[in-house]
Amino acid sequence: MRGWLLSAVVVLAGLVTTPASRAETLADALIAAYKNSNLLDQNRAVLRAADEDVAVAVSSLRPVVSYTLQGQWQRADITTLLGPGVAEELSASLTLSAELTLLDFGRRRIGIEIARQSVLATRQALIDVEQNVLLSAVRAYVDVRLAQEVVALRQSNLRLISQELRAAQDRFDVGEITRTDVSIAEARLAASRAALASAEGQLMIAREAYKAATGAYPQQLAALPKAPALPRTMEEAQGVARSTHPQIRQAQFQVTIADLQVELANASRKPTLGAGVALRTDDDNQQTQSFGLTLNQTLYAGGRLSALQRQALAGKDAARAGLQQVAVGLVQNVGVAWANLEVATASTKASDLQIRAAQAAFDGVREEAAAGTRTTLDVLNAEQELLDARNARLEAEAQRYVAVYQVLATMGLLTVEHLQLGIPTYDPEAYYGAVEKAPSHSAQGKKLDRILEKIGN
Repeated sequence: MRGWLLSAVVVLAGLVTTPASRAETLADALIAAYKNSNLLDQNRAVLRAADEDVAVAVSSLRPVVSYTLQGQWQRADITTLLGPGVAEELSASLTLSAELTLLDFGRRRIGIEIARQSVLATRQALIDVEQNVLLSAVRAYVDVRLAQEVVALRQSNLRLISQELRAAQDRFDVGEITRTDVSIAEARLAASRAALASAEGQLMIAREAYKAATGAYPQQLAALPKAPALPRTMEEAQGVARSTHPQIRQAQFQVTIADLQVELANASRKPTLGAGVALRTDDDNQQTQSFGLTLNQTLYAGGRLSALQRQALAGKDAARAGLQQVAVGLVQNVGVAWANLEVATASTKASDLQIRAAQAAFDGVREEAAAGTRTTLDVLNAEQELLDARNARLEAEAQRYVAVYQVLATMGLLTVEHLQLGIPTYDPEAYYGAVEKAPSHSAQGKKLDRILEKIGN
């Protein structure tokens, strides 16, 4: 009874078209995945933190203003002409100071540029996460559709074997076949019920994966739309990956950062010129003002500066080698995805031929069995071969469809923008534009509050 009820739910939810409700499309699933992804929210927050690094670096160009409020009580034993005594004194002072670096031979400028390049690299990492989120949604949608179709196929198989069992029982009753034929049909019926239960379990698993990918369980799913267009050749796809994939762009920004780190290490050997202003007043209304210039340079640090410079040079070499390796990996990924697509396409075509042949064989065996020249086992075997062919066709088509999106992902094109889903996307420039000048409390600060509120919603 439980299996029958679950089968009925599957049929009603996945296979029957009801005009009252609109079927959920693949585009709907992709949009839901993009909007509800915690992984995207996490990496957007990482990007905003990287934006703040730019603000921190920009702040180094500005003066540092601070104050010091000091209070002091003193008690001392003293000896006077009148004899021993105690002297107490209470004093207070307020110092307001400002310091500004006037010359550092480019260290601050390099730091700002490193922070900006880090932001650009983090943006590419966010795009790569977006691709993974959308690809997971495609897989989840296709898996649910496949599981529903397999359940329907298993239900049909169960009905057919039930008919074969009844026919075998009728032929046994009139003495045409033996009890062995009936037992074979009964065994196949039990196996068909077990296969249906397994298919229903796979559907439950697919529904859970769909919820994890999109944020909600699937309802009535529409048929798969036409797959996106791909380049004509694998070489064209690999060329696109080398030029547009977010991983390659991220690695390029990391090379730039490594070059800047070398410049920073060289600049760290040079002096720093700073200016300072201080205003001080105490409880006796005595005021002092001071202004000074400070020239500072490290002459010897036990080899630390040389080590940092060598470290930066090694980092530069590592970043360049990493860029080359990323390119190699992307080319390989495109090749593997392209091969999987071709294999799935060939499997789909072969399954079509297999289905036609198995169908013809099954029809012939049934007619021969009706004429008494074939056994019940022959009919069941032919039916099983037809079932296997249809099941292989469903799996091959699902693999082929997902493989198309996998190729897009390896090319770096599996994004909301490229798929033209028609929804507002996260704008990394909005937050960056609000914080790049290191605002505190001003009109810029209010603008930042509005952006944060919008992101929170």
